[in-house]
Amino acid sequence: MENMLRVGVIASTHGVRGEVKVFPTTDDASRFKKLKTVVLDISPEPVTLHIESVRFFKNMVIIKFKEFQNLNEVERYKGKDLLIGRDQAVKLGPNENFIVDLIGLKVVTDEGEDFGVLKDVLKTGANDVYVIQGKEGKEYLFPAIKQCILNVDLESGTILVHIMDGLLDL
Repeated sequence: MENMLRVGVIASTHGVRGEVKVFPTTDDASRFKKLKTVVLDISPEPVTLHIESVRFFKNMVIIKFKEFQNLNEVERYKGKDLLIGRDQAVKLGPNENFIVDLIGLKVVTDEGEDFGVLKDVLKTGANDVYVIQGKEGKEYLFPAIKQCILNVDLESGTILVHIMDGLLDL
């Protein structure tokens, strides 16, 4: 399990005072208001940044960090991830998981067959969609609904699925 979770990506600078536009990768962008620090994922050593102010514009979050005073100081961090520790993460409800914990899990059918591996999770308006790479290398899209995704077991590293009629047809 990853100890750090990505909550956003620095998309661009904003203004001349060192603010940045952040594309949120969290379900609830308003959570940035509650965060006091984030970790800037840079090599060789990640850096902890202190949040001074947060505001919202369209689908972006505009953040001012105490460590940066002008545009030139933040410009080089475009495209870099902002991370938080699991202790700062939102509490998950029953049957909820962080996407980072799902990627790479083995997918098994309710008939006991090894089907493949979970490669990605697509966020859609209605429900998430699991991208599963089958044993033969082909990708399949499974809706993350209880009729299709029967169980996720992080301890055993498996996802139990039911292949609904027509799901594998192309």
